[in-house]
Amino acid sequence: MLSLDAALAQMLAAAPTVSGVEVLDTACAGGRVLALPVPARVDVPPDDNAQMDGYAVRCADLTQVPATLPVRLRVAAGQVPGILAAGAAARIFTGAAIPAGCDAVVMQEAARAQGDSVQILELPRPGQWIRRRGSDLSCGAVALDAGQALRAQHLGIAASVGAAQLTVVRRPRVALFCTGDELMTPGDAPLPGRIYNSNRYVLAGLLRALGCDVQDLGIVRDNLGATQQTLQRAAADADVIVSSGGVSVGEEDHVKAALASMGELDLWQIAMKPGKPLAFGRVGSVPFIGLPGNPVSSFVTFVMLVRPFLLRTMGAVQVQPRSALVRADFDRAPDPVRRELLRVRINEAGGLDVAASQNSALLSSVAWSDGLANIPAGTAISKGQMVHYLPLSELAGPP
Repeated sequence: MLSLDAALAQMLAAAPTVSGVEVLDTACAGGRVLALPVPARVDVPPDDNAQMDGYAVRCADLTQVPATLPVRLRVAAGQVPGILAAGAAARIFTGAAIPAGCDAVVMQEAARAQGDSVQILELPRPGQWIRRRGSDLSCGAVALDAGQALRAQHLGIAASVGAAQLTVVRRPRVALFCTGDELMTPGDAPLPGRIYNSNRYVLAGLLRALGCDVQDLGIVRDNLGATQQTLQRAAADADVIVSSGGVSVGEEDHVKAALASMGELDLWQIAMKPGKPLAFGRVGSVPFIGLPGNPVSSFVTFVMLVRPFLLRTMGAVQVQPRSALVRADFDRAPDPVRRELLRVRINEAGGLDVAASQNSALLSSVAWSDGLANIPAGTAISKGQMVHYLPLSELAGPP
């Protein structure tokens, strides 16, 4: 068995880059990956401006306080200020451009309006409560790099430099199918020995949240010929093929054999729990990732291996989830061979509770959890020990 880290490194090294881009309105580009950098065509902010409501002054005019100055200008945000004469003050509001000649803003709580004058109660220092031109972004700088997965804050940066449209990587086309004679579609009447197919909905949801264009090929029966036909159909138009089920060693597990007959099998079996059986290879030139059929195993292998692989195909720079050290409020005996990804939830005391059962068939334990505890093989966990916590927001949300 390969370690999880070695398997991921091998998969990432083999990830192709999706060809093709789209130009989208900035407001519609959330969740996509930038194909081209976004330059700052203006300074942000474009002028020195006030951080506070108050009075713009020249510090040289104020040698002691209290001091009274005539108010000669009034400047609101969006207005072009004039030049402030020496020995005077300007009434100014947050975001307004600083008049020429001023070098500080006295916030209104440190001043007292007196008709056409203002009494300054605190001595200002040069630069006080002034946001300098270009202090956020300077004209000509790169505001956003190619490979940035775009969230709301990145769209805001693009808008702040005047980018009305963004060039993003096109959505990867992912063919998805699930194998198993036992599977039924929700809405079908229950039958003895059959189960409803949850993996189809979990995996399709994860893929769409990641920004993929999903080609859902449905349920494939446990038959070598049917599996081969589905792989051939999937490879005709997909950038990546993902399946669940049929990757173990049973007589009714045909995915591994079908892949070997039609393409290449590069790795199989990962030293992780849940999720030991995983097939990675190619059908022609199209990457194939076969996930286990147990619902939790399918979910965990997707978030730990498939998600980073797909992000790499999109050209994203950050592909691996970020973890945090959080206190374990549970004891756990070590698994001597496999890395464990335990379903956990942050409790009111800020520690981690572990799901009562870590059985890989219990999808309810994933719904209960808000993250995974990443436990290296051979590591025993005692209450109070710090462990690496991977929040589901890093594992299952948009890029």
